[in-house]
Amino acid sequence: MPTPALSAEKLEKKYGNFTAVSGLDLRIEEGEIFSLVGPNGSGKSTTLKMAATILFPTSGKIEVFGSDTVGEPEKVRKTISYLPEEAGAYKTLTGLEYLDFMASVFLRDRAKAAEAVKYGSELSGLKDKLKEKIGTYSKGMTRKLLLSRAVMIRPRLAILDEPTSGLDIINGYEVRKTIKQLAKDGITFLISSHNMLEIEFLSDRIAIIYKGRILACDTPADLKKRFSTDNLEEVFIKLAQ
Repeated sequence: MPTPALSAEKLEKKYGNFTAVSGLDLRIEEGEIFSLVGPNGSGKSTTLKMAATILFPTSGKIEVFGSDTVGEPEKVRKTISYLPEEAGAYKTLTGLEYLDFMASVFLRDRAKAAEAVKYGSELSGLKDKLKEKIGTYSKGMTRKLLLSRAVMIRPRLAILDEPTSGLDIINGYEVRKTIKQLAKDGITFLISSHNMLEIEFLSDRIAIIYKGRILACDTPADLKKRFSTDNLEEVFIKLAQ
């Protein structure tokens, strides 16, 4: 059996007496778009931060392409990129300057950094707007730039927390379309969202998480079939009850 892009076993994260994630098991295959779906405060962001080596588990383990996030965090960081929900960009820089700066941070090889900037520029779709300061961008433009930053280095695993948060229908659609195309190009995605209807059309598989526990994990179609519902919101309601 091939090494999964991500595997988690009995993953737990506590903050004092509060348990944010409890006994979580996951397996994400390479090339998948995998989504954690649930309401705010369900443990989605905490799980993503543990996968990104920003937080360490209280117990259990999580591995990325066979490397342990606690024992080998530097090795894991070389294979991933992470985009937080509330990520920002330097407003005094132009979009192009921002991509160039971030490429220099992640890639020491100048030729590879230049290639990444070119790829990120094309991916953003911002064209001449890249020459303007980020402080003049709309939220949709900024999010496109940030997504391009996250994937321009061509990570093996891209971890995206609420990638379309606050975007209108058109910008949200464009971001989802970009993610689908990047998955076809070989990038694996771990995504969190509370928007079940949106994620239904994006994800290969979905794990529904509530109060730090996985309630169900399957393809959107199989989840709806199993619970005899028309959408994932109804699946969640049945599981939560």
